[in-house]
Amino acid sequence: MALLDVILTYDCNLACDYCTLTDHMRGRSLSAQAVVGAMRRGRAAGYDAVSFTGGEPTIRRDLPVLVRAARDLGFSGIKVQSNGLLFAHPPNVDRLVAAGANLFHVSVHTHEEAAYDRMVRRAGAWPLMVRGIENLVARGVALRADLIVATATFRMLPAAVRWLHARGVRRVDLWFVSLTDGNRDNVASMPRMTEAVPAMREAFAFGRAQGMEVRSLHVPRCLLGADAAHAHDPGSDRVTVLTPDSSFELLDSRLAGRAHVPACEGCAWRAVCPGLRPDYLAHYGDGEIVEARARQPLRAAGSPAQGGSGASSIS
Repeated sequence: MALLDVILTYDCNLACDYCTLTDHMRGRSLSAQAVVGAMRRGRAAGYDAVSFTGGEPTIRRDLPVLVRAARDLGFSGIKVQSNGLLFAHPPNVDRLVAAGANLFHVSVHTHEEAAYDRMVRRAGAWPLMVRGIENLVARGVALRADLIVATATFRMLPAAVRWLHARGVRRVDLWFVSLTDGNRDNVASMPRMTEAVPAMREAFAFGRAQGMEVRSLHVPRCLLGADAAHAHDPGSDRVTVLTPDSSFELLDSRLAGRAHVPACEGCAWRAVCPGLRPDYLAHYGDGEIVEARARQPLRAAGSPAQGGSGASSIS
């Protein structure tokens, strides 16, 4: 599936403490005309899925119009990526579903109310997010929740996945925090991957036992070890990102894994693993990869890579 990932606006109704958006970026957005034109060109080029994201796309009053345009142009997958706050008002969900949205991603960040409000820096936001999830679940729409793997949250990941399961959510992504742009200097927000992986393993185990799909983004497979099958690489398929500033392939994004280190050579996952993100490598180096590879047997030269996730990033 080829995906056109449209960042409608950098503006947002929250100010998450790990967000990569700067105050300067928040003033920029795409016009509806530019979005429709890009979608037309995307369909002509064979793109069959579109994602509306931000910032926060639901603060755009023309979002239902753009979703309807995507449906009329023939996109089979139409995703809305949101913090979910405006979904607390049921008609907002109904309008998007009626327009053609068939997949929703909600950034839950973390499940504990005080920690959530502190992270998004808006008092009273947590109940809105919860009602938004409840409204989506009640309507039976395809839903995936996003949890951030950060210093303040990684220990809570197993409890957060259990919390989501109790509310009817069956698909969860674990996003490893990034030190780029607005979050570049917030180094305390990023834990070592090996520090977070044990909590991730517990979340994976609960998900498997309950029939949930729990995926890891941006943690190399060698660090996940026996849980490597849970790795998901959004850029493994054809994904073009359209922003208020530019258009580029997701594989070229600073938020994607792009760096392989010497220890990666001979790894069973080398052919499918995108490697480390440059921001992580700059901060922590490659020592964790070296240690993981010392415990991993080399595969025979030319033998096929094992496992891996080829699922599209629209899912």
